[in-house]
Amino acid sequence: MSCSREEITSRLLDSYQRYYNITIYDDAKLPLKALCEYYEAAEKYVVSRKVNLWTAKGEEFIFLYEMPVLTRELFEKHLAEARETGMKLAHIGSGHMYTYITPVFVCDSCEPDALKALKKCSVHKTFLFSFHGWMDVRLAVCQAAEQAVATNKAGRCMEKNLKRILFS
Repeated sequence: MSCSREEITSRLLDSYQRYYNITIYDDAKLPLKALCEYYEAAEKYVVSRKVNLWTAKGEEFIFLYEMPVLTRELFEKHLAEARETGMKLAHIGSGHMYTYITPVFVCDSCEPDALKALKKCSVHKTFLFSFHGWMDVRLAVCQAAEQAVATNKAGRCMEKNLKRILFS
């Protein structure tokens, strides 16, 4: 059973809608189809909320791109775009623990050099020697023609779920 790009995008958005704030972009000319935002916060306090022991805030931004063929040039362009936009959306400061910037490319096929660049890509940044947390870029490509999912090292935790959501 093969899925089209549109079906894959629809399945991903359906699975994300429970946990993420989703902004859908309807412009057919742009490859960015949606931005999914996830925020969480945890804290520990003693006696009252004024005596806060620790705070941990996490956030993830998924940029969902859809295109017929993923080339290396398109990959690099949209990766830079996602990093720039994700860093603008991030709330770095006291209490921040992590930010994941996650571009997901849904395509019919992927050129070998783009796939190689995606798998080798490693972006990790710490803020104030990790006192204000860190940022990782997790990447995934979903190929409709081959019914395959590929990720970079940071995105391996997503691979199993993507395969289950898309191709089961």
